[in-house]
Amino acid sequence: MEELSKKKCVPCQGGIPPLTRAQATPYLKKTPGWELVKSAKKIQRKFGFKNFLEAMQFINNVAAIAEQEGHHPDIFVSYNKVTVSIYTHKINGLHENDFILAAKISKLLE
Repeated sequence: MEELSKKKCVPCQGGIPPLTRAQATPYLKKTPGWELVKSAKKIQRKFGFKNFLEAMQFINNVAAIAEQEGHHPDIFVSYNKVTVSIYTHKINGLHENDFILAAKISKLLE
């Protein structure tokens, strides 16, 4: 499997089945720190920062990546903690795009 952070999200038109837990597991191994949630319909990761400003800078960087990829996560912030959840809305589940976006978000912390 090619390094996910080097891939580009492709538009998903819907009408395809979401990844099963078994299909998602190899992708999850390529995105350390992320976990399957909501009966394997989403992936999620929690991030911690020194303060609110750092958290907001991270969110702005995530937003820039999401716009470039045309794939947008759900983001929850609580002072210095940020939770990012990703899934493909059109198929109500996981797609390779979700793991590509997760890998790119993870690279922000390297």
